[in-house]
Amino acid sequence: MSSSITCNALAFTWPDGTPVFEGLDTAFGPGRTGLVGVNGSGKSTLLKLVAGELTPADGTIRVAGEVGYLPQNVTLDTALRVDEALGIAAQRAALHAIEAGDVAEEHFETVGDDWDVEERALATLGELGLGHIELDRTVGEVSGGESVLLRLAALLLRRPDVLLLDEPTNNLDLYARRRLYAAVSSWPGVLVVVSHDRELLDLVDQIADLRSGEITWYGGNFSAYEEALAVEQEAAERMVRVAEADLKKQKRELADAQVKLARRKRYGQKMWDNKREPKVVMGERKRQAQVSAGKHRIMHEEKLAEARERLDEAVEAVRDDDVIRVDLPYTAVPPGREVLTLLDLELPYGARVAGGLDLRGPERIALIGRNGAGKTTLLRTIAGELEPVSGEARAHVPMRFLPQRLDVLDGELTVAENVARFAPGATNNRVRARLARFLFRGARADQKAATLSGGERFRAALAALMLAEPAPQLLMLDEPTNNLDMASVRQLTSALESYEGALIVASHDLPFLESIGITRWLLLDGELTETTPEAVLSPR
Repeated sequence: MSSSITCNALAFTWPDGTPVFEGLDTAFGPGRTGLVGVNGSGKSTLLKLVAGELTPADGTIRVAGEVGYLPQNVTLDTALRVDEALGIAAQRAALHAIEAGDVAEEHFETVGDDWDVEERALATLGELGLGHIELDRTVGEVSGGESVLLRLAALLLRRPDVLLLDEPTNNLDLYARRRLYAAVSSWPGVLVVVSHDRELLDLVDQIADLRSGEITWYGGNFSAYEEALAVEQEAAERMVRVAEADLKKQKRELADAQVKLARRKRYGQKMWDNKREPKVVMGERKRQAQVSAGKHRIMHEEKLAEARERLDEAVEAVRDDDVIRVDLPYTAVPPGREVLTLLDLELPYGARVAGGLDLRGPERIALIGRNGAGKTTLLRTIAGELEPVSGEARAHVPMRFLPQRLDVLDGELTVAENVARFAPGATNNRVRARLARFLFRGARADQKAATLSGGERFRAALAALMLAEPAPQLLMLDEPTNNLDMASVRQLTSALESYEGALIVASHDLPFLESIGITRWLLLDGELTETTPEAVLSPR
């Protein structure tokens, strides 16, 4: 029997009563599936339901085969040895005991048929770029990105029939991502991956688009899905235009009909007043005219209602693809103007900028490097949050820094109140007018920051920094696309396209970096050096 996942009439509701799924029917068969959808649509919830970490309120989930699940936030006990994290400690101990001459039956039962488990473990670690990690080391000695790969290695060693991956490339550097891509490409069973990583999603066989509690299927990878979606949206927008024209026509015809009926009524009243026909005849004619007028009016009103319904359906088929519009003239930096100077900078934890580095004009710099290389430390040092060991980091223009944690927001304040903190001189109307450009319109601006989804929280933090006074002419972003859905990434890209200041972005997301017009690539690997995207992608 081939592996599969089947959901029948699946329902799930959060404790506060918010429904996520109501009667969801879907199935995942062999092959690689990319599960996409906006933040909050229920992608992670669906994976947790399939993995058995959540219980459905109603309906059933049937999984043919063993399930392996990699959650979005991987936490491993730092005291565990690597072989324990991989789930092979007992087999290793039994193998070593047998090799030492202990032929107790329980050792053979523990090993079973898995005599090469140690070799397979080392080979799997090597394939994921973790060949330098010894099985007797502790998890506390590996980086955050390596712990994600370690958890993936444990799953691969188990050889589950169904593999569920939730945002697996978050916190992985460029080189670790390439290892993950290779593992996904060669996966033989059922694989369902939730991700905002375009490169990863271009490796799948099909896309499952989760929207409003239902899944729509698209054959091919993410690029093919985007093309199909563009065709669908073009047709949907065309239907809106047709429906709008029909609605106008029906309104016009109803108005014309009402004018004609009014004229007939006036004519009939005139005949009645002048008594030009017998009273019985005029009474019958008036009755027939009223019946006819009623039918005529009802017919046109029904047509108008149907036209409105068709327009509503057409509008519903068009996706809400709002784009952030930023008009901040005071952020502009003239070409050649000094923005930032780094001079013989030595950072905490060892990284350094030998000699000097100057940033001038509206340059856009990509800061790349392995996890732990010191990218965040460099940004925090430039922002003045950390003191350098030696040397100097001097900004010549107003600057703002958006950290990965998005802790620039106060969760107890509303979106509008958070922005007002950064622009105390702005009136309430001005703050709200500017927030509307970041898609916080009306009551949305009054939401508390603590209640926002991941994408909304990022958008609010970005709005607070970009609308700050004085206007930032240097903006620094640390891994801005982590945990953002595709729509939010597009919105971020459009916002940065409108931004006229200098930009430094630390990211492992190459397609995103290339989409925002990077002018210089800096690699931090012990020292800060200039590089190119091609050099970054070359085998290492």
